[in-house]
Amino acid sequence: MISRSMMFMRMQRSMARGSRAFCSTDKKKVDFGYENVDFDEKEGKVKEVFHKVANNYDIMNDVTSLGIHRLWKNYFVSQIGPMRRKVVYNANGEPTDKYEPMKILDVAGGTGDIAFLIHEEVKSQRQTSVNAEAEITISDINSSMLGVGKDRAKERGYTNFNWLEANAESIPSLEDNTFDLYTISFGIRNVTDRLKALKEAHRILKRGGRFMCLEFSEVKIPIWKEMYDVYSMNIIPLMGQIISNDSASYQYLAESIRKFPNQMEFASLIKDAGFKHVTYENLSGGICAIHSGYKL
Repeated sequence: MISRSMMFMRMQRSMARGSRAFCSTDKKKVDFGYENVDFDEKEGKVKEVFHKVANNYDIMNDVTSLGIHRLWKNYFVSQIGPMRRKVVYNANGEPTDKYEPMKILDVAGGTGDIAFLIHEEVKSQRQTSVNAEAEITISDINSSMLGVGKDRAKERGYTNFNWLEANAESIPSLEDNTFDLYTISFGIRNVTDRLKALKEAHRILKRGGRFMCLEFSEVKIPIWKEMYDVYSMNIIPLMGQIISNDSASYQYLAESIRKFPNQMEFASLIKDAGFKHVTYENLSGGICAIHSGYKL
């Protein structure tokens, strides 16, 4: 007859085996377009997409936005406001007589689109304000995108940018409370763990610093929504095939737009990361939106 202690030991071993089996198969899933992939697999897949499209990035944006992305980006940068030198504070939080440039981090900005526009805006502001000055760091997870950006900067004679290859979810090389402004344009939807990336943005920003995001969103005008749905799911992949013989990458980009949270949902996620005074503004009827929040 089996003793109670032996029965208990057998039950424990059985439960342990079951637990190991469960853990080995229960991997966290995340969307990659309409495909569900393992959580730790998405980063590599996204990298592959942008390695492929890096040299045709402007064309890709023209295709996905009907060419309007250039107007959106110009407006996005115009909403930053004055970019002036900041007072340096000492360890006790007291102002000193020293100043430093406004520190700006542009994430997922490898090709330099937003950073170059910001640079030109600072030059424009300098004509009316001697205090207009900014130090811009461009960060991207993808080396190919950064390569394109560096080449473009060289062609335009830009030499005053910092370049950083890093994952938006974790940028340990950047210290807490370092930047005055964090921008990300058409990049957050490709991040595996968006909340983690938003919390990292909050960590990096100084108190009073601002988070700004430009991203595709939910179209709010019914007839525009129907038209854009047809366009994004049928024309975009076809154009990708014609332009670069790569319909799959463009199919993912179209699907990633559909899978991204709507305006209210993403604003809620920004709040969950710790930001205050969170707002959003729809552009072109909600085809994309500008999100903003502050670290207080």
